[in-house]
Amino acid sequence: MAENLNHLDDRFWNRLLKAIEEGQVVPVIGSQLLIWQDQDQVQTLQQRIAKHLLTLYGINAPAKLTPHRELHEVVTLLKPTVNLQDLYGDIADALEAVRNAPGFKLPAAIEKIAAITSFRLLVALTPDTLLAQALRKRSAVNEIVHSPNLPTSEAGDLTIDWLKKPGEVNLLYLFGKMQSTPVFAIHDEDTLEYTHNLLSRGSNVPLRFLGELQQRGLLFLGTNFPDWFSRFLLRLTNQTRLSDKKTRAWLVDDGQNQPELTLFLQGFSRETEIITELSPQAFVDELYTRWSARNTPSSPSSGSDNRAQFPDPASVAFFISYSRATDLPAAEKLYQTLREQGLSENEIWFDRTAIEPGGDFQKLIYDGIRTCRYFLPLISSAADRFDEKFFYREWNAAIDRSKGISGREFIVPVILDEEYNPQGYQRVPQAWSGSIDFGHAPGGLADARTRQHLTKLIRELRRGEKP
Repeated sequence: MAENLNHLDDRFWNRLLKAIEEGQVVPVIGSQLLIWQDQDQVQTLQQRIAKHLLTLYGINAPAKLTPHRELHEVVTLLKPTVNLQDLYGDIADALEAVRNAPGFKLPAAIEKIAAITSFRLLVALTPDTLLAQALRKRSAVNEIVHSPNLPTSEAGDLTIDWLKKPGEVNLLYLFGKMQSTPVFAIHDEDTLEYTHNLLSRGSNVPLRFLGELQQRGLLFLGTNFPDWFSRFLLRLTNQTRLSDKKTRAWLVDDGQNQPELTLFLQGFSRETEIITELSPQAFVDELYTRWSARNTPSSPSSGSDNRAQFPDPASVAFFISYSRATDLPAAEKLYQTLREQGLSENEIWFDRTAIEPGGDFQKLIYDGIRTCRYFLPLISSAADRFDEKFFYREWNAAIDRSKGISGREFIVPVILDEEYNPQGYQRVPQAWSGSIDFGHAPGGLADARTRQHLTKLIRELRRGEKP
């Protein structure tokens, strides 16, 4: 480590990492982590979006935009002559343009924060989806959006049993999430309104998530907020007044922080620590390096148990049952469709092995069927020719479980053949005929209706309905 880390010694890092590993720390991610370093050039996400807007409206860029304040300044510039409602959609489109640009990579600090699997709760102070994109590389993401303008049907909160879902992380967008409508903050007045909504316990406030924040230490990373708002955030996420604060908080700042805030916290919130020895990016680098050193799993031996290929049955949302002998390529495509819709590997039971499972593995498979949210049997004329295969046992196990399920979907059959004829298969269980809607995915490519149906099922899953 560099010599100027001062109090950031091994004892500091060990204490912080232990609290993180115990689930007692929530990272709060600000705009200063959304940067790209290209040799000597630094670009921020807000800068990229701001430039896109200026180009879109044919306006010359100001000589200098304040780093991490670019979006507010450009919106303020455009506001007198541009329909403000249209700007939200334009900003969402600008984010897509950034993500779809050739050679796009996620900011390094965002990827490292997302890779720290000890973080199960995270807060985003910006409305972009980059953190969610990074998190999906390791788990499913329950995205919770706080916005006074969000339709009630789209509002969410932590589920009561969130700790029992090891394959899922929970991400709160404190100031809304980018959409084509005004449901996220794009300037300071928006931020003030969202703040007032939190304070007054107005529309769509995720009270359960806020309650968890008040009981945990908060790691503010590159928030870049003014003095007054930093004080407000600290008080909002604390159960008592700051002078009686029982939980820890760390503000990792870029060194530009107002001295008044430091004096205030020293006098009235001794459990809050401002860290300026490292930039937010350097702090994340050090945190990730140290966490990885403590949490890197040992390499499996050559004789390791093959059960590692199976997800934890408790985390399975979709169980794909199919004939490996005939339909593996199509099943692969349907699996990728589910992944593209935001499901993690751990949430999808998809066995690619080419041999019939032995007794121990059969138990794991049956456990997966017993605990999954949705069972997807894949049907094809090629598989229908078999009169004895293990996937029939999977189907029968799912049918048996379905007898105890009422009021929701469980079995979701999908036809893989080009011809859509649910009645044209000899060995499809009679229990499915007439009572279950069959999907259609020719060659594994889901048609529009089936894709829409899968999206609906995933939304129901994210809303925390219990199996």
